[in-house]
Amino acid sequence: MNVRKLLVLLLTAALILVLFLTRGRNRNSVMEEEETAQSPVEYLYISPFDSLFRAYADSVCDWKMLAAIAYVESRFDTTARSGMGAQGLMQIMPSTYHHILARMGMADTMAQNVDLDVRVAVRYLDDLSNLFNFINENERINYILGSYNGGSNHIFDAMRIARKKGINRYSWSSLAPVLSSLTDPEVYGDSVCLYGAWDATETLNYVRRVTRKYKEYNSQELLFKAYEKLAENNKE
Repeated sequence: MNVRKLLVLLLTAALILVLFLTRGRNRNSVMEEEETAQSPVEYLYISPFDSLFRAYADSVCDWKMLAAIAYVESRFDTTARSGMGAQGLMQIMPSTYHHILARMGMADTMAQNVDLDVRVAVRYLDDLSNLFNFINENERINYILGSYNGGSNHIFDAMRIARKKGINRYSWSSLAPVLSSLTDPEVYGDSVCLYGAWDATETLNYVRRVTRKYKEYNSQELLFKAYEKLAENNKE
């Protein structure tokens, strides 16, 4: 056998081997896709507390917003405690926690736990929503989040100052500079400012972080639903 024939045989054998291996990989990929399609995940996973967020979410805050708040507040750590004394997954102050428990008709001596944390947080968020019910829904969530973090008193102070200065107090982006100015003696010394000086830096940053995380979770859910749809189409 001459060298040319030997090379042809070797090249042919190599080609057959490549085709065989490629078909094997393709077959395994198809099998894996079929297994995935047959066992789809039921819903987007964000945290170990998704079931609670889904159970207690309402028209004010959907479950992804509750998850975003919990992430920014505690990084989903149920043992978290802030320097100001806020506790648990949703970082509720003990006084607020027990006050809302009492309003819910529950004993205010009940030990704090993750289920009650979420329920109390939802009730508190609903209360804040009612407090700002004169603001349109798209804007209102900013006022709710700002009050959840820093209390509503300083938010209303800023709104009174904005009104006096002819600034749109119903727009969070317009109100933010007014909130930032509450460290200025000329501003917090105004008679319409009832609660004095306040540094809004943390609260403004908090609102940005929660809304950004919420948008991230919404994007993840859209991708998840698109994947689910693709999987369903592949099964047909």
